[in-house]
Amino acid sequence: MFKKVLIANRGEIALRVIRACRELGVKTVAVHSTADAESLHVQFADEAVCVGPPPSKDSYLNIRALMAAADVTGCDAVHPGYGFLSENPGFAEIVEKLGLKFIGPRSEMLRLMGNKVAARNFAEQAGLPLLPGARGVLKNGEEAEGIARDIGYPIILKAAAGGGGRGMKIVREGGDVRRTFEQASTEALAAFGDGSMYLERYVEEPRHIELQIAADEHGNIVHLGERECSVQRRHQKIVEESPSPAVTPELRREMGEVALKAMNSIGYNNVGTIEFLMDEKGRYYFMEMNTRIQVEHPVTEQVYGLDLVRLQIRLAAGEKMPLVQEKIVPKFHAIECRVNAEDPLTFAPSPGNITGYHQPGGYGVRVDTMAFEHYRVQPYYDSLVAKLICWGDSRDVALSRARRALDEYVVEGIKTNIPFLRRVLADRRFAAGKYDTRLVEQILTEGKAAAAEPVPST
Repeated sequence: MFKKVLIANRGEIALRVIRACRELGVKTVAVHSTADAESLHVQFADEAVCVGPPPSKDSYLNIRALMAAADVTGCDAVHPGYGFLSENPGFAEIVEKLGLKFIGPRSEMLRLMGNKVAARNFAEQAGLPLLPGARGVLKNGEEAEGIARDIGYPIILKAAAGGGGRGMKIVREGGDVRRTFEQASTEALAAFGDGSMYLERYVEEPRHIELQIAADEHGNIVHLGERECSVQRRHQKIVEESPSPAVTPELRREMGEVALKAMNSIGYNNVGTIEFLMDEKGRYYFMEMNTRIQVEHPVTEQVYGLDLVRLQIRLAAGEKMPLVQEKIVPKFHAIECRVNAEDPLTFAPSPGNITGYHQPGGYGVRVDTMAFEHYRVQPYYDSLVAKLICWGDSRDVALSRARRALDEYVVEGIKTNIPFLRRVLADRRFAAGKYDTRLVEQILTEGKAAAAEPVPST
C-alpha cells in the first residue's frame, strides 16, 4: 500500500479521497489555490501545499506545481479525482516517469479513450455496438454533409477531443451541415485546443446509460452494473440513479459481457465507465469511456454496498480484485441529486458566501459535500456544492426519501438548484421511470407554457 498520496483536486472529491486514504492508513497531501486556503480538504489532509492563484490554469492545472508539491512532501502516488487533469494522458505520463503511481488507468488508456475518434475505432474493433457515423476525423463541412446524406438525418456533430456538450451540435433534415460544422469546430477549438470533429446518427429519444467497471493489474475485471444519467441540461448531468428503470437483469448481463470483453482485449486497469446511448427500443450503442472515478460513483456504492474509491486505491497499489462477478448483484436502489450553486430559474452561476447551512440526514441519506456555514462558493470553479444520495430497498422508497431530503436541505446566502431538483423528482415521467435525455427540456418548456397562460377572471 502507498505511504502518502497527493490529491490533485479540490472540493468534495478531494475530501472523498482523503477519507478513503485515512481508512487505509495512507497519509494525504492536499493542494489548493489561494482561494481555497480555508477549504475542508485543506483542513482534513495531513499536509497541504498552495500551488497557485485562483484560476485553474495557474493552480489545479499547473502540472509543474503539482509535481513539485508531490516531490517536497515525499508522495509515492497521485490521485487525480475527476475533472481537471484526471483524464490528461500527459499528466499521467509525467507522474509515471517520475516514479510515482497514478491512481487510475495507465497513461496509454487515457490517450486511447481521450480521443473520441480513436475510442470509436477501438469500440468497433472490440465488437461494441456503434451508431452509424464517420469512421474518423472529418476533414471539413463538405465531408460531414456527404456522410450525413449517406447515413440519414438527424445527425450529431461532436468534438473529437472533448465532452460536456461543448462542440456538440444536432442537425436535422434540411439543416446546414457545413455551417454547423464550422460553428462546432470553432467552439471545440476554443474549449479543448482541438477543433477536430466527427459525427454519428442522432437518437431522438435517447437514454444515457453508463456501466461501471473495475479491473486489477493481474487480468481480473468486473462490472458493477449501470447508472441511468438521462436527467441532463445541456449535456450536464443533474440526477442519476441505479439500477436504471430501463435495464432488465438480462440486458445488464449482456451489456456487462460485451463491455468486459472489450476491456479485456486492451488490458484495461483500475476503474472506468463505459457510456452507452439507448434508444426507445432498448438497443444500446457505445458513446465514449471515462477513464476516472465518476462524479456519480456514490450511486453505485450505495446499490452494491462497496467503497469504489477505496477499491480504486487498492487496485492501483497492485492488489488483486477482491470481487467476483457472480456475487455482484444490486442490493438497493439509489438516486443522486447534484446540488449546484445556480439560479433555479435561469441556471446562472450563484457564487458567494453561505450564510446558513443545514443538510438532510436520517436512514438512507448521504451527502458528499465541502460546504458548511460561512463557506464561500468560489466563482472560479465548477458550481457543484453537494451530492445528495438517497437509497432504499425499492425505487419508490429511494424516490420518496430523496424528495423528503430535498425538503430538509437548507442553503442560505446563495441560490441553488434545489427547487428545480424538486420539480424533476415530482415530474410524472421521472416518477414512472419513463424518461429520456429530453426530460429537463420538457419540464422547462411546460413550465414556460403554464406561466404564459392567462389567469382566469373571477
